[in-house]
Amino acid sequence: MKINAVAMIAGASLMALGVTSAAVAADGAELYKAKACGTCHGVDAKTPFQPMYPKLAGQSALYTLQQLKDIKEGKRNNGQTVVMKGIVAAVSEDEMKAIAEWLSTL
Repeated sequence: MKINAVAMIAGASLMALGVTSAAVAADGAELYKAKACGTCHGVDAKTPFQPMYPKLAGQSALYTLQQLKDIKEGKRNNGQTVVMKGIVAAVSEDEMKAIAEWLSTL
């Protein structure tokens, strides 16, 4: 009972600071699903919908994160980045990090 009260107070404090549970402990696999990455890159991140779409599983987290940032910032404008730019616009940097870390473990 005391633990629940402490957890509730901690959660309320984080919310008051504008920190969500997703930002505190983002789960890359869940974010990958929630952001619909699997629609094009494959649910397993290994079997993309189209052969021209990259396989993301096993990529270096730093590489993947940099690619996402470059697309979001408009620094990368080749291939399917026109489509990706609209998608990554709704993905925070913390979410990109979590997704990239998860993909690197596959």
